[in-house]
Amino acid sequence: MLKGNERDYDQYLYLMSLCAKIRNASLAMHVFTSMEVHGIKPTTSLFNSLIHACLSSKDSITALSLFEIMQSSEDYKPNDETYETFIIGFSSLGNTDAMKSWYSAKKAAGYCATLQTYESLVSGCIKARDFDGADRFYDEIKSTGIMTSETILENLLEGFCRRRRFNQVKELIKSCLEVWQEISVKMVEKVVGLYSEHGKVEEMEELLSTVVESGQAVTVLSQVNSGIIRMYATLNRLDDVEYSVGRMLKQGLSFRCVDDVEKVICCYFRVEAYDRLDLFLEHIKRSHKLTKSTYDSLVAGYRRAGLSQRLDTVIKDMELAGVR
Repeated sequence: MLKGNERDYDQYLYLMSLCAKIRNASLAMHVFTSMEVHGIKPTTSLFNSLIHACLSSKDSITALSLFEIMQSSEDYKPNDETYETFIIGFSSLGNTDAMKSWYSAKKAAGYCATLQTYESLVSGCIKARDFDGADRFYDEIKSTGIMTSETILENLLEGFCRRRRFNQVKELIKSCLEVWQEISVKMVEKVVGLYSEHGKVEEMEELLSTVVESGQAVTVLSQVNSGIIRMYATLNRLDDVEYSVGRMLKQGLSFRCVDDVEKVICCYFRVEAYDRLDLFLEHIKRSHKLTKSTYDSLVAGYRRAGLSQRLDTVIKDMELAGVR
């Protein structure tokens, strides 16, 4: 680029953004100084890119020095993006004190917070386990009238889940559906994980009703059904397991993974419901192909129970299915 006397600033900005992605501040600095040596004048945007590369490399001292240079200059004064770069950088580093200070500095300089600003602030607070800070910024978002984003809600949900704020989790899911008519798989995973960890059966069933009634994507429905079945299987509530499996199949869904099937099988063995296990296996054959690990679970279970006839049948089924 330099040999070709390239003066397209966008090309240099792109190159420095790559330096930030690979967290190589020294390379970004080399690009920057080489430009100056070849008579290419720096701009505010180029300084911002260099600051971003420094913060990505955890070199906050150099980033602050660059900001001071910008402040004392006439040609490349700090702008809105400069403050945003520091907020994003310190958010990624989990340094909430510095992040909040730069947010205050941005406002003092006369710049308004954007959606991106709030995404960084909330994310940084959650990363640093500053949940009260995240809540305050969310309240601020609502007071400004800015439409929140999925990223912000996912971070808030993570904070509520970590604090076991079950009512707030429920309200946040409700808010998502009111605003976007959908919830992400990532959010559902967090809620299902929370409810599963604390044995919240009723809440899990309510979540399923909510996602069914609101017409959520198959991946979301599958995630919740799976969580319910695993929970009932862990609790040895076989009647509820069978009802939940039947309900899932009627929705046109099948088991998400081998582990779910094996958890159900283990439940049958624990309650010694062998005839019902046969019916279950027959029932899921159309939608689920048994794997070697599943057959191994059946073999081990029947062997422990001393059911030689069923054991022989499973081994023959394995051979017929070509599972080795």
